Amino acid sequence: MKKTIYIWLTLLCLLPLAMQGQSYYRTNFRDKNFVDTSATMIWLGANVTGNLPLGYLHDWFKPNLSVGVDFTFKTKSNWTFDIAMNYMFGANLRDTSFAFLGSLYQNHIIYDGNGYAAGGVSMEGRYWFFGAGVGKIIPVNRWRNSGIWIKMNMGYFGHKIRISDYDNQVPQFNGDYKKGYDHLSAGFAMNQFIGYLFIQKNRVLSFYGGIEFYEIWSKPSRNYIFNEGPTTGLKNKFSSLIGLRIGWNIPLYEKKSVTTFYYR
Repeated sequence: MKKTIYIWLTLLCLLPLAMQGQSYYRTNFRDKNFVDTSATMIWLGANVTGNLPLGYLHDWFKPNLSVGVDFTFKTKSNWTFDIAMNYMFGANLRDTSFAFLGSLYQNHIIYDGNGYAAGGVSMEGRYWFFGAGVGKIIPVNRWRNSGIWIKMNMGYFGHKIRISDYDNQVPQFNGDYKKGYDHLSAGFAMNQFIGYLFIQKNRVLSFYGGIEFYEIWSKPSRNYIFNEGPTTGLKNKFSSLIGLRIGWNIPLYEKKSVTTFYYR
């Protein structure tokens, strides 16, 4: 919880910069001509992130990767509004005792329906996020479409243990019965990002990078979990993610508006 408070205090400290960002990119008219290059834009973005889980997710999963897409509208005043989707994968289980499998896992072996060691079974964490939010670009030079990008999204976050039985040897991993082991959980989440967005004259060279945070409040989505019992009445559990993100934006629309001020 302390990490969440720290993140919010950091964002609140940065908010005045976002509201008064124009004072950081104005060029002194007495030095040279000033060109206002700000434009209304729409872009489709793709990104990849390396995430470190904390809280409840840390108890289950190791660091993971995620890929995502977003659809963003940027105003001439550099406010951004977006909808986003991220899918996270490659999170190996942290606890190799597999206590959640009960009698299926004994002596470090997963047994099939005939009592023999089952091969071709893999398990890893999977997450997904759907959200929408608002952001602000704070230019640092006369190219006003580029700059420090601060944004926050809110939405739905889900996570589970993905169990794959490639040889179909374990009956308990077939059909709906497998749902009793996957610990599917979901709930409300917030996502913050702070980084640098680079957009220049050649709009194809449009990318960004920075740090992002997730705060997640989730609880089981299944009515029953085999190693825990009924889930009715269980409270939300807090998790968070800290990650490094890089992304590439594909321009879909731009309303060019370039104004030049000449000093005499």
